[in-house]
Amino acid sequence: MGELDGISAIVTGAAHGIGAGIAEVLTREGARVAVTDIDETGARETAQRISGTAGRAIGLGHDVTSRASCEQVVAQAQEALGPINVLVNNAGISQRLPFQEIDEAAWERMMDVNVKGMYLMVQAVLPGMIERNGGRIVNTSSLVGKAGSHPLFSHYVASKFAVVGLTQSLARELAEHKILVNAVCPGVVRTPLWEPLLRETATEQGISVQEAWTQAVASIPLGRPQEPEDIGLAVAFLASERARNITGESINVNGGQLMD
Repeated sequence: MGELDGISAIVTGAAHGIGAGIAEVLTREGARVAVTDIDETGARETAQRISGTAGRAIGLGHDVTSRASCEQVVAQAQEALGPINVLVNNAGISQRLPFQEIDEAAWERMMDVNVKGMYLMVQAVLPGMIERNGGRIVNTSSLVGKAGSHPLFSHYVASKFAVVGLTQSLARELAEHKILVNAVCPGVVRTPLWEPLLRETATEQGISVQEAWTQAVASIPLGRPQEPEDIGLAVAFLASERARNITGESINVNGGQLMD
């Protein structure tokens, strides 16, 4: 018996990295999970891996920037898994660029995936959650969604601040429907998103990729980077009854790198 038995969830951007870690923890706790990603093959492979013989996960192709795709994913997930109780808006991209080199296409792409995708998915699941008078929405922001401490990532930082603000506003608006809205703010997690950033840093500073990684984790008080499972554990808590009186929060999961 898991803490989330009987719960159905959608986790976006879950073929790899943090999203896959979240989906794995949710299934381990008993939830039925739709693993969605623009990489449909990866989504199906992750769903198969975390399902085991229990058949607790399905993989779906999904473009979070498309309203039609978001609505289709919600319909497919509901048909396969039942009413959606939990939405995890995890899909996101990152990019390292000096501010003056960010063209409109790069800015719009960042906002489309990281912010518009959240907006579209919440609108897609809300009718069912409102009808059932309850639900949980958990959004993936970032350490830099609370402190603009990273130069060369200004459009990414802006998008993650937007996630925190939208989380708070939705929490107030949806409270009357018993829908709890929170965010998790990971710090340093070595997912596929990090690899090009590390290579760029290494090239720029004339150091190895491993040295660039050592720099990235040096300021973490607990002395280690986060694992995708660490983020998944926080999401599972927010999806559980133990978090029944928590809404509008953006919870740091960063080993103490940012304390607020």
